[in-house]
Amino acid sequence: MTTSDDAQPVNAATAAKAALKRDPWDLPDVSGLVVGVLGGTGDQGRGLAYRFAVAGQKVIIGSRAAERAQAAADDPQLSGLGVEGADNAECARRSDVVIVAVPWEGHAKTLEALREELAGKLVIDCVNPLGFDKKGAYALKPEEGSAAEQAAALLPESRVTAAFHHLSAVLLQDPETAEIDTDVMVLGEARADTDLVQALAARIPGMRGVFAGRLRNAHQVESLVANLISVNRRYKAHAGLRVTDV
Repeated sequence: MTTSDDAQPVNAATAAKAALKRDPWDLPDVSGLVVGVLGGTGDQGRGLAYRFAVAGQKVIIGSRAAERAQAAADDPQLSGLGVEGADNAECARRSDVVIVAVPWEGHAKTLEALREELAGKLVIDCVNPLGFDKKGAYALKPEEGSAAEQAAALLPESRVTAAFHHLSAVLLQDPETAEIDTDVMVLGEARADTDLVQALAARIPGMRGVFAGRLRNAHQVESLVANLISVNRRYKAHAGLRVTDV
């Protein structure tokens, strides 16, 4: 006779097998989620805010100063899309999903200050630690391993993922560009969380979210942006990525 103690690992194994059999493209409905963008006054943040707002998401732009955030939200490109502006803390409190798009130099300080407001939230880190010199862009390696791992260390009560690293801010903000032709590498520790991020990526026409591993693999994803900058400079392009055969 199987006891409840005996049944627990069996049930866990059964659940794991069932998860493996799931269609990887069977993603949840995320249309009702409120998306907050910390650093939404910068080019990348504004571009993401614009694309999600056009797709029908409720979007809140966050900044250290509420006035700057509201000024960005009042921009003619965003003002008709229901985008709101708020200081970072208010943005974090009111959002279901929070995208971190702040400069690398302010990454740790920003997240440390928002630990309480981001508790329990799904956090998507898209920060790329880069340096620049006469030879061009090059990757930096944070002590924690990556920007995403630094976020996870600073936000122990948040569900930290990593995504949206390889997007052109120029294309994101261009209203004449109807589709963003690229895949988004999504990393995280829980499938439910990475599925949500993939589903959000799919809200933007032309874009697809692809699971790319756990957060320990975030460094090479963040670092690849240095290569894309070199590609774009040489070919005067706004290059993205496509993953083949999936």
